[in-house]
Amino acid sequence: MASRKKYAYPITYERKLEILEERMGLDGIYYNFDRHGAWVEFRYKGELYRFDHTVESAQAHDQDINYGSDFFAQVVLAIEDLARITSRGIYDLSTWVAGLKFLPAPESVLPCFKLLGFKSTPTDRGEVQARWRNLAKKYHPDTGPAHSEETYMKLQEAAEQSLHFFD
Repeated sequence: MASRKKYAYPITYERKLEILEERMGLDGIYYNFDRHGAWVEFRYKGELYRFDHTVESAQAHDQDINYGSDFFAQVVLAIEDLARITSRGIYDLSTWVAGLKFLPAPESVLPCFKLLGFKSTPTDRGEVQARWRNLAKKYHPDTGPAHSEETYMKLQEAAEQSLHFFD
């Protein structure tokens, strides 16, 4: 069964763009959509902004979208959400986008920390030692037939590597 169209016809979102243009003072709105995705481009306070949405992006986020006009609708609705943030005085669009440019890079967690179950880098040796003690009790081969010596050894090696991180 083919997936159905999820949003209204494009004219609905073209009208929304006209309202946004007037409400936010956007200049030169350009847009396009096809079976591969959609984009909307405009100037706000002299700065050029472009919002894209593609089949690849949708698939990466487990969205089932098969119509270019649905991509267009999602982009316009996202811009409309940003307009609400601006109109409520929470953030100005240019401030919001500028803030995104300066967000810190995502922290990369070393594999040895991940193996011990850390989602971010621990702050000191004590955190690693406490985590290792709990895992050693849980996964020691003597605690049950379901726990292999191989798993225990991998965890032990990860704990040693993690502790060396703080040397």
